[in-house]
Amino acid sequence: MLQKKGGIMIVLSSPSGAGKTTLVKLLSKKNNFFISTSHTTRKPRPNETNGKDYFFVTNQEFERLIKNDEFLEYAKVFDNSYGTTRTPVIQNLENNSNVIFDIDWQGADQIKNKKLDYKLITFYILPPSKEILLERLSNRDMKDKLIAEERMKKFDRDVLHWINYDYVVINDNLNDCFNRIQKLIDAEINNGSKDYDRNFIKKHVDKLLS
Repeated sequence: MLQKKGGIMIVLSSPSGAGKTTLVKLLSKKNNFFISTSHTTRKPRPNETNGKDYFFVTNQEFERLIKNDEFLEYAKVFDNSYGTTRTPVIQNLENNSNVIFDIDWQGADQIKNKKLDYKLITFYILPPSKEILLERLSNRDMKDKLIAEERMKKFDRDVLHWINYDYVVINDNLNDCFNRIQKLIDAEINNGSKDYDRNFIKKHVDKLLS
């Protein structure tokens, strides 16, 4: 697929705790991608900065943005709302900057369905196992273990959406995962050969859900 104009859009999605946010930051730093910063109604974690990690807003402000049709995509995840405002994304794409999104499957579907006039590459990140995912969630700055358990309950349903992504990458080792994504992006941009085995991914998903 030839790029029609402007920059390209790269989407990373994953079940909660699989590492997409860390990967987005690494890819942005390496490639100078513009990170699309989402608005959210959830409370910031201790290590998060307003305007950098997210724009933390009230439910009323989020509803105002929806009413004014300012979101490119938005969704409710674990009782909190998340959304990407249209203007900064389109401005960057028009200026030939590549934009990378850290969003869930609902947002990815909305962006795909909008059929914007820019090349779109979508990635779904999976953990090596459920046990490792639970360990990552439990080690994250979550005071309440029930939060980790709540996220694990949604895991089986979320994983089913892997089929709608261009590529699925297993985050067993962060550097290896980063390099695999980087190579696939480079191959897409330069029409190169892609080292990707969809059958292997399907077997891994079946194992995760067994």
